[in-house]
Amino acid sequence: MTDALDVLAVFAHPDDAELLCGGALIKSGDAGERTGILDLTRGEMGSRGSVEQRAEEASAAAEVLGLAVRRNAGLRDAHLTNDPESRRRVAGILRELRPRVVVTHWIEGRHPDHRVAAQLTWDACFLAGLVNFDAGGERHRPLKLVHATAYREDADPPSFVVDITDQMERKLQAVRCYGSQFEGATQAGGVFPGGDRRLMDQIRARAAVDGSRIRAAYGEPFRARETIDVSTLGSLGVASF
Repeated sequence: MTDALDVLAVFAHPDDAELLCGGALIKSGDAGERTGILDLTRGEMGSRGSVEQRAEEASAAAEVLGLAVRRNAGLRDAHLTNDPESRRRVAGILRELRPRVVVTHWIEGRHPDHRVAAQLTWDACFLAGLVNFDAGGERHRPLKLVHATAYREDADPPSFVVDITDQMERKLQAVRCYGSQFEGATQAGGVFPGGDRRLMDQIRARAAVDGSRIRAAYGEPFRARETIDVSTLGSLGVASF
């Protein structure tokens, strides 16, 4: 059996995880946590680059991110569906990788694959814990699922923000691995154009805004469906004044 993961990012396309939670994944790795990414599709419907190029780029980015594992579910790009077969496939991979925490898309988004991925991942996490669910392997249900909400205006405020100040340059390095997608780009996915400002400048600017929420230089925001536990009032952080 594969050693269990502490954190698994489940996203629709190669490069989604890098854009949305790359810094947090690097920070988890820096802290000794085992991290991974499950790309649900190969991005074969993308307007730029080939499947082979994107696979090579994803592998290079995985090295930068320090992942323990990167997998691809092989579901259809631009046709992602929360159907029984897709849930079975994702649940089977969850049982194999056994993550404690799963990160996925926010529940809204202009790309239909992103919206579907959020619900598919949520459902698969539950089904993977059912003894009699036919997905192979031993039952496993992650402890927590959270949504990465960077660049989303419909998800504010975040439940929490991860300080990625020390990881910001490596996050950008991981994004740069996708030359076929982002070379010369001024927007990507939910990263909307800011005039002729370069994509990397866009990413840095948004991370600075999210970092300011916790009085840090750079941050990545997340939403949880449950209330977040705080150990004591005396341990609260982020200055009010």
